[in-house]
Amino acid sequence: MSDRIKSVLDQDTFSKTDLVTLLSADEELRKLVFAKAEEVKNLFVGNKVYYRGLIEFSNLCGKNCYYCGIRAGNKNAHRYEVTEQEVLDAARYAYENQFGSLVIQAGERSGVQYVKRIERLIKMIKQMSNGELGITLSLGEQSEETYRRWFEAGAHRYLLRIEVSNPDLYPKYHPNNKAHDYNERLEALYRLRKVGYQVGTGVMIGLPFQTVEDLADDLLFFQKHDIDMVGMGPYIEHENTPMYEHRHLLLPKTERFYLSLKMVAVLRILMKDINIAATTAMQAIDPVGREKAIKVGANIIMPNLTPTKYRDDYLLYEDKPCTDEDAEECKRCLEARIHMAGGEIGYGEWGDSKHFKNRTGKP
Repeated sequence: MSDRIKSVLDQDTFSKTDLVTLLSADEELRKLVFAKAEEVKNLFVGNKVYYRGLIEFSNLCGKNCYYCGIRAGNKNAHRYEVTEQEVLDAARYAYENQFGSLVIQAGERSGVQYVKRIERLIKMIKQMSNGELGITLSLGEQSEETYRRWFEAGAHRYLLRIEVSNPDLYPKYHPNNKAHDYNERLEALYRLRKVGYQVGTGVMIGLPFQTVEDLADDLLFFQKHDIDMVGMGPYIEHENTPMYEHRHLLLPKTERFYLSLKMVAVLRILMKDINIAATTAMQAIDPVGREKAIKVGANIIMPNLTPTKYRDDYLLYEDKPCTDEDAEECKRCLEARIHMAGGEIGYGEWGDSKHFKNRTGKP
């Protein structure tokens, strides 16, 4: 098996079978995969790690996904929306501390007033920062017109996770109706590309009913759609969701973590110049999970700038870490973590996807 993995790692192109081989590497052999991923990362994107100051704008959501703690059907969720002033305060902190970029994330909804509110916030952040703060949005499926309005207001990256690329699995994790349609999710990714965003997506790893073959297909999905950035991490259950009843089918959390780490590493090997996030869910299982992700291929990290009074209400999954840390504590903690992982922080830099630049020729 060692020779087989070494042989695969020496290739320039990878079949589904190759990816399954790498994702199936045991505790000893995965070290070869991790070492190769670290080598590829340093060669193609360098050891810089870029900050995306995270603002969890609202946990109001119109969707009812079976795995998510802020789903519309969770009557135990305490709903909130961050005020405009609080968003601007968080943005100012990011700007003054040279984070380079922000992410505005929320439950999925639309509506005229909501679209206007986001558009206004983007413009205000751009004005406050003299156009220097980059802005990533993660606000779900929207019309092309809405995506265009937000893009023209100043957002330039958008993360829309597919969560699972297998259309046959999609209904296992979502209600089978028009509001949760696989093809509509896919069309939204195409709309983002058409408008001009750097397009990001991602998946959950270690779901019930999911196989290693499905995960290999997820990686090939990213490649096929020429994705610029990826955020993915282990599936962690939440007791107030329908998926919780299938928890007996889950791998132990440590196995889900290392499977996620292999996904990060193999994706770095497969798509050498994209941006890959070290997600908070990694740290929810392993106290140094984000450092490990950085070491094996991730180059984006998201310090949480959401006011602490809202943090416990944005619980997509259980055991979310750092909900009691204020922005300054989070910043210090992440600085130490990144340096421990051998990374350098790209202060004041947008850290845009090199893949986007190589794909489009745009700076």
